[in-house]
Amino acid sequence: MSKEGSTEAPIRHPVDFNHPDFLDPKKLDDEMRRVFDICHGCRRCFNLCDSFPKLFDMIDESKNEDVESLSSDQFAPVVDACTLCDMCFMTKCPYVPPHDFDLDFPHLMLRYRMAQKKQGKLPAVPRQLAEIDRNSKIGVMFSGLINWLSNIKNKLFRKLLEIIAGIDIRAQLPKYNSETFSNFFKKNTHKINFENKKSDRKVVIYSTCFVNFNKKNTGVAALKVLKKNGVEVQEAYPGCCGMPFLEQADLPKVVDQAKKVSKDLLEWIDKGYKVVTLTASCGLMLKFEWPLLLPNNENIKKLSANVMDIDEYVVDIANNEGIADGLQEIDGGVTVHHACHARAQNMGIKARDMLKLIPNVKVDVVERCAGHGGTFGVMKETHDLAIKVGRPTMRQIKTKNNKYMASDCPLAGKHLKQLEADTNISNDEALHPIELIAKSYRL
Repeated sequence: MSKEGSTEAPIRHPVDFNHPDFLDPKKLDDEMRRVFDICHGCRRCFNLCDSFPKLFDMIDESKNEDVESLSSDQFAPVVDACTLCDMCFMTKCPYVPPHDFDLDFPHLMLRYRMAQKKQGKLPAVPRQLAEIDRNSKIGVMFSGLINWLSNIKNKLFRKLLEIIAGIDIRAQLPKYNSETFSNFFKKNTHKINFENKKSDRKVVIYSTCFVNFNKKNTGVAALKVLKKNGVEVQEAYPGCCGMPFLEQADLPKVVDQAKKVSKDLLEWIDKGYKVVTLTASCGLMLKFEWPLLLPNNENIKKLSANVMDIDEYVVDIANNEGIADGLQEIDGGVTVHHACHARAQNMGIKARDMLKLIPNVKVDVVERCAGHGGTFGVMKETHDLAIKVGRPTMRQIKTKNNKYMASDCPLAGKHLKQLEADTNISNDEALHPIELIAKSYRL
């Protein structure tokens, strides 16, 4: 007998995308209808993203006000509105496994999206934007020109970009570093602060594509804070984690990236190093999504068990050896946007816990989706929806009246700051929490 909701911790099943049933049209359609019927009867997720209002309105306005009145081609708008943030699964749904209803809405959307891809129905531009390593190497090489061209103030080029590629003229685009974080690291091998070396801690920073190519300052801050705390630090960037491919339902490419990246990182683990990630989405991929796509791969399991988010790692130092002396007050409070993919790692609010190490700091937390979701926030056809989802989040941030905004998701932070210019926030875009720790150390 099925219970009305569940109080047990959610679990996820492996994503067996090679099984014949996974893309079988009839079985997929049946599962979509089963899940949509349950969701329509519950409606707890109505305020999370636009997928659920679209679904509920569509059913309510159907001939018999039920799922069976819908044609299969009506499902696409619901799927298209999903950003794979995982918040319905992690925070709202009472029917996730181990409940008998066995709902995993985000992974069902992924399944449907993979079927769309097989039929050639996914747009071409986001698929090309998912080629992060290829695109970003060019971006760094010509960073000055590309950053100038892509600036939101460059109305002429941005309008052309909108017409040609469908990238919304209003969306702030990431800037490229003039050098990769990997190259910076090779040139700046700071000595370990042996004065604070209380253990044999060793980490390899998996710098992630965004830090390596777009936001070097986050990597620099992490390096300095870890060195300050006597940690032996190495750096590795064998390639993107595959999250952009996941968003485009290209699961074979995600698996390829997982095998490629894990091979390099496992060599460090075998030498006694922990892997530390610098962006929330990448941590989620290494810890959770890769093992679901490769459930029988022992190397992936080993890697997953040895990965920590940078906030999580610094808090672990503080709890076990004690944080290095030298943290000083900063001039103003901090609002932490608890990014969806940080929440989905099920590790607690480590950004808040880490920032509270700063003396006398005021820390407020906002737990709500920013609405950006990879390319979702920049494409013209979805930019307005991204704004719609993100605006309540930014309103909450504004009410906290703090000087700094921090987020473990750089794209979310950039998107949110753009939504509301009239705030007391001094930084142009959200800082990573580790950057504020570095600021407190005066590093």
